[in-house]
Amino acid sequence: MSAELELQFKKTKEEFDKAIDHLQKELLKVRTGKASTSMLDGIMVNYYGAPTPLSQVANLSLSDSRTIAIQPWEKKIIGDIEQAIFAANLGITPQNDGELIRIGIPALTEERRKEFVKQVKHFGEEAKVSIRASRHKMLEVIKKEQKNGLAEDMAKRKEAEVQNIVNDYISRVDKIVDSKDKEIMTV
Repeated sequence: MSAELELQFKKTKEEFDKAIDHLQKELLKVRTGKASTSMLDGIMVNYYGAPTPLSQVANLSLSDSRTIAIQPWEKKIIGDIEQAIFAANLGITPQNDGELIRIGIPALTEERRKEFVKQVKHFGEEAKVSIRASRHKMLEVIKKEQKNGLAEDMAKRKEAEVQNIVNDYISRVDKIVDSKDKEIMTV
């Protein structure tokens, strides 16, 4: 088997892993009715004129299962943090007491839970599309190698091996999505 085929195999599996990692990161941002500091990942605060991640300008902690506490390292940026949270449009309202920002996470309604489940399924479908696109690239490399002299039975074995790996990753995506769906729908 050619070195190019081996290299492409390795690269394809890395792309599959990246798709799973991306899915898990996206699902961390989906609310489940419980407070989680990961909901605030990606929020950028204007800190001395430069956009800076919220976690780099304040301590993020949970005061209880439905409240996130944000303790800024400098009191003067508390307003900037509050504006950044509003601008992120997460559907949550920060409460500023001058020293600390508290974010209460309201209980989810049945309708809102169903919307989040749709969002989770969408993220899962995006991961599957990414995996299938990587599979397509790999199959093209196998066909190219077959034209360059790779035995037909070896090419068929490699195609079957790729498909088995794809099936494994697709089932992992389904398990992750199902797990998140149950977490969201649990009251």
